[in-house]
Amino acid sequence: MQERYININDYDYPLPDERIAKFPLEERDSSKLLVYRGGEISERHFSDIADELPEGSLLIFNNTKVVRARPVMHKPSGARVEVFCLEPHAPADYEHAFSVKGECEWSCIVGNLKKWKEGAVQIPFEFEGAAYTLQAYIAERGTREHIVRFEWSAPMTFGELLEYLGRIPIPPYLNRESEEIDLTRYQTVYSKFEGSVAAPTAGLHFTEAMIGTMRNNGFSFDEVTLHVGAGTFLPVKSENAAAHPMHTEHFEVRLATLQNLLAHEGNVTAVGTTSVRTLESLPVLGWRIRQSGELDAERVIGQWESYDIPTYYTGREVLEDLIGYMQRNGLERLKAATQIMITPLGFRFRIVKRIVTNFHQPKSTLLLLVSAYIGDNWRKMYGYALDNDFRFLSYGLPCPVPHNARRRH
Repeated sequence: MQERYININDYDYPLPDERIAKFPLEERDSSKLLVYRGGEISERHFSDIADELPEGSLLIFNNTKVVRARPVMHKPSGARVEVFCLEPHAPADYEHAFSVKGECEWSCIVGNLKKWKEGAVQIPFEFEGAAYTLQAYIAERGTREHIVRFEWSAPMTFGELLEYLGRIPIPPYLNRESEEIDLTRYQTVYSKFEGSVAAPTAGLHFTEAMIGTMRNNGFSFDEVTLHVGAGTFLPVKSENAAAHPMHTEHFEVRLATLQNLLAHEGNVTAVGTTSVRTLESLPVLGWRIRQSGELDAERVIGQWESYDIPTYYTGREVLEDLIGYMQRNGLERLKAATQIMITPLGFRFRIVKRIVTNFHQPKSTLLLLVSAYIGDNWRKMYGYALDNDFRFLSYGLPCPVPHNARRRH
């Protein structure tokens, strides 16, 4: 097999620091909206997005919730150590990891690791009038990530403990510490299930009022859950982007959501790249069923597994296969993990027809995803945004729309 090759330098562009939106606008839905449709670009405000989507569209949100995954701890000597919780290790299931009491282990990045060679770091705190301590030990050292064991005696779950003591892990490219405003604005209005260390930021611009109005006007909404890992912040270091290892992300999709997707087949809008990665991981599971009769959900969806699916296997067939399998096995939801990498190297979108997404960092895997969707026209779109005062990254927003989208009047 010929080696896959993507020159990451072909996905670079100049992004001045002053163009990065460091803070959200006062109103969520007041961001500028760039609409790309069939090679043409237009400008709106995000509050007008309903006018740019076909009637009856189904919008898919990622309902993950960002956890305060950065507890700042100290050595007995006073040395400051920041522990960034990436994903649960023991217990490994997200739901159990946040509900456990007493002790647990997480895969973590440790800031100021040189000061933490042995022993415990800790946070003394008070809860309901009593004094407690959260302690952490390095159970297993790695190269970049380490297994950290947390121990506490307070009558709190680990999720409650992080909410009480941790900080919101805002993206490093914001070049600032998290502030009070990030507790609410670096969270979507529809977030439900704790597990992410980064927000699905395209959804930050939706308000409850917007969603309600769109429902009344015939739009449908549904949700998936994909817990966003720290890998979303990692730059592509290899000149060959195809050699970049994708981190594992865990997702969950309900049977009712699959049925909704089937009912709206051909009219699905994914809100954010995390929703795209979830939905476009489904064909791999469907093809496994088609090939072997089994979902094999314990096996992580491989980085390039989607590319081996025959082109004739349609999105409708994917959804029918998954729905049939779940009904035969009495499943109301499926859980799986994915390392999917969506690139211009012939990726075939089977479920998603439109994408609402942010402007992404230069030389990033997310920019590769955009290029897989609209080809080299990403340059035209990003160039327009740079020339017309659009805000970039977490709090700025374009909306690529395919050429066959029908404008509402």
